[in-house]
Amino acid sequence: MAPTRLVVLISGSGSNLQAIIDACQSGYIRGSVVSVISNKADAYGLTRAKNAGIDTQVLSHKEFESREAYDAALSDLIDSFDPDLVVLAGFMRILTASLVQKFRGKMLNIHPSLLPKYQGLNTHQRAIDAQDAFHGASVHFVTEELDGGPVVCQAKVPILPNDTADTLAQRVHEQEHKLYPLVVKWFSERRLTMEADYAVFDDQNLPAEGAPYSEE
Repeated sequence: MAPTRLVVLISGSGSNLQAIIDACQSGYIRGSVVSVISNKADAYGLTRAKNAGIDTQVLSHKEFESREAYDAALSDLIDSFDPDLVVLAGFMRILTASLVQKFRGKMLNIHPSLLPKYQGLNTHQRAIDAQDAFHGASVHFVTEELDGGPVVCQAKVPILPNDTADTLAQRVHEQEHKLYPLVVKWFSERRLTMEADYAVFDDQNLPAEGAPYSEE
């Protein structure tokens, strides 16, 4: 079984990228990051990739007249690395349907909420304002619906009485850095696929909340 080729898309600091790089280097994930692509030249995640000896690419959306033109160029750039899996790790762009369809079943995203709750932005404050008992993160396959693809796995954290959006975000991030490498590991072991509009893990159709999460 050949090692999984990963292309990671980022816009910012790349902390989830770092977790995935570390997991590849340790052998936890059976694969390697072959390129890191950012739409922002100053994204710190590019430095993380360079420090690990990984190819980096910058494709600025500001140089394109439309979202469609940008995504067409991005699609070609991703394709040039022949990836098995495209990992969105804080890539702050809404993708066009044509790009999503091209990598259907081969593109994962992590979102800081217990989907389907709180799609979009400001998820931590929204969970606090709703007086939820739990918040967390979800890894899901990417579909045309924003933050709406089949959930693979979720990590929950309790919301504490004195939590702010920042303190809650910090605890969610800690879980993200375990959850995302775990799901990429499953994919790299050929245990995880997407069929139609649901995820399949170990030949079982996953429920809406995904597979049970336990820190391995």
